[in-house]
Amino acid sequence: MADEKILIVEDEEIVVLDIRGALERAGYTVAGTANSGDKAIEKTMEVRPDLVLMDIVLKGEFDGIETAERIRALFNIPVIYLTAHADEGTLKRAKVSEPFGYIVKPFRERDLQIAIEFALYKSSAERERNSLIDKLQDALARVKTLRGLVPICSVCKKIRDDKGYWNQIELYLKEYSDAEFTHSYCPDCAARLIRNTYKEK
Repeated sequence: MADEKILIVEDEEIVVLDIRGALERAGYTVAGTANSGDKAIEKTMEVRPDLVLMDIVLKGEFDGIETAERIRALFNIPVIYLTAHADEGTLKRAKVSEPFGYIVKPFRERDLQIAIEFALYKSSAERERNSLIDKLQDALARVKTLRGLVPICSVCKKIRDDKGYWNQIELYLKEYSDAEFTHSYCPDCAARLIRNTYKEK
């Protein structure tokens, strides 16, 4: 059974009790309640819920839509509107805030549970997708590739860059890749060096 933490933002105490009962019967943990936008943001910061159920009409300086926008911006926590207001103007404002659901009161418990499950799933998928995008962007930022024909001198093995300058292979590869170098002798060069050393003696 679900055990995610949910914050209820509602200014009517009787409605808060109904919502709390519905959530607990569905197996969710009620992380707290708030009856104004300011208190909702404070409570969100304190308990870090997995989801917020937000009434649109609230006490205080700003309403539920403004509160939801701030919660999403500050904490990236999904919000479902649970409200008696379904007029066109309210719906239009609510859509711009990109909620994870919109339930009109009075609600059925099953509808509430389904909306919460979808919102939690969507939020989890969004976090996973954003994490993958961040990893991909990081990987792309680190990748440098060599493409096309690379002119190499057949005698000294220097490489000509796209500006026409001839460079040691190490310098060229360092510029066009993230490779690092250490110098050593291959077996053929080591044997040749030893032979030449003995010849000189």
